[in-house]
Amino acid sequence: MSMRTLRTFFLATFVLSWSVGVLLSVFPTQAAGLFGPMSNTNPAFILIVYTPGIVAVVLVVWHYGFRGLGAYLRRFALWRMSWSWWLLLVIGMPAVVYAGAAVKGTLGDPFPFTPWFAVFPALIPALLIGPLEELGWRGVALPLLQRRFAPLWASLILGVVIALWHTPAFFFLSGTKQSTWALGPFFLGIVAISVILTGMFNASRGSLLVAFLFHAQVNGPAWPDVQPWDDYLFVAVAIVVVLVNRRTMLTRGAGATAVLFGHEAPQSPAFPARPDRPASLSPNGVGANPVEALHLPEPAP
Repeated sequence: MSMRTLRTFFLATFVLSWSVGVLLSVFPTQAAGLFGPMSNTNPAFILIVYTPGIVAVVLVVWHYGFRGLGAYLRRFALWRMSWSWWLLLVIGMPAVVYAGAAVKGTLGDPFPFTPWFAVFPALIPALLIGPLEELGWRGVALPLLQRRFAPLWASLILGVVIALWHTPAFFFLSGTKQSTWALGPFFLGIVAISVILTGMFNASRGSLLVAFLFHAQVNGPAWPDVQPWDDYLFVAVAIVVVLVNRRTMLTRGAGATAVLFGHEAPQSPAFPARPDRPASLSPNGVGANPVEALHLPEPAP
């Protein structure tokens, strides 16, 4: 994969998802008749959300075959990162939300689920809808960006792209939670979240699991809606992340750049390489394209 692949990914993601959004906004009555009222669990809305992941999977299969897809998905097996990153993911992100609630004055609001264990079914869409975006954003786009840019600049570029991709939900898809939020703070929050997640992503050597869990944590169904204060606090956390990790965040080549797990996977015999695809393996079994390998500097002692 190359920067040309990245451009293809962005273009296909925007064209396909926004085309569905245009149809939903132009034919709202017909769409409601087919798919029901617009919401974050509406099938058409879910299709839009899945588009980055769908495009990413298609591109991985196109370049590396189905065996390559298996190597790509094995990045879900990557989970090791320092305890401080895990604390930020598990405790820090909810703490940001509740700090925002304290500022907004909604900290004492009742728990949104009655009985309390009704939250568990709500976790299913939180895990299976939004996080699927990460197959594209962190599965393909971020590794490719980090081949050319330092992690900070790569995360800022990707954050702006993701924020732009979400903007139609604010203007054309009434019924989604984004349609009730202010665009400016949301835009800043998405970019800040991109910076925070890039630090975790690189600390975990490019883990898709960490990206999925982070996305699910941010979209937790039990969290109070504290817009826009959580966005401002995410910006503050992102600044701290950059300052604490400035050596790696500002160094080109310090990020995870592998789209496949460890090395380029061989093409499936049932799907031989196309003439315009790069050879998958060198004779010694190491990826012929060395940038596909997962190279990160060892952490400082």
